[in-house]
Amino acid sequence: MVFADGVVVAVSTSSTHSFSKSNQAGIQLIAGLGVEGDAHAGVTVKHRSRVVANPNQPNLRQVHLIQSELHDELQVRGFSVGSGDMGENITTLGVDLLQLPRGTRLHIGTSAVVEVTGLRNPCKQLDDSQPGLMAAVLDRDAEGNLIRKAGIMSIVLEGGIVQPGDTIRVELPVAPYLPLERV
Repeated sequence: MVFADGVVVAVSTSSTHSFSKSNQAGIQLIAGLGVEGDAHAGVTVKHRSRVVANPNQPNLRQVHLIQSELHDELQVRGFSVGSGDMGENITTLGVDLLQLPRGTRLHIGTSAVVEVTGLRNPCKQLDDSQPGLMAAVLDRDAEGNLIRKAGIMSIVLEGGIVQPGDTIRVELPVAPYLPLERV
């Protein structure tokens, strides 16, 4: 299994639990916490639905990444989406995020490292943003299995500044590779 390196297209953050995040010139990743100043940063889960279920569970959703290729696909289908619009912290180009195995490490910029924990589970907030958007980020494979295309989630192993234009180097985990599941 070989993955091409990629690049950061945009970085975004929000200090509130708003759906979209504002684009920034750079974001600071903090090991074990997430994006400095982001509402979803923390050792324990911060996504409201997950907090209701169990506020003490570990935060496997510290940093949300979406590939810009999804934005392109959605725009062709008539949706108005751009970096940060679907709540992602890092918008990428050139890395097939959805095909990465669990435990993949992404080396971003000069020092940041995140570990992929799983798939983002799309929620109804997508439809609140634009009707039909949730269905547009869900698909089925040839066997009828659900495909979630709304990005991946990760935890921060090594902190650092991440900016548009930074390179992303993919480091696969030791085989056997585990597929991504929703987190």
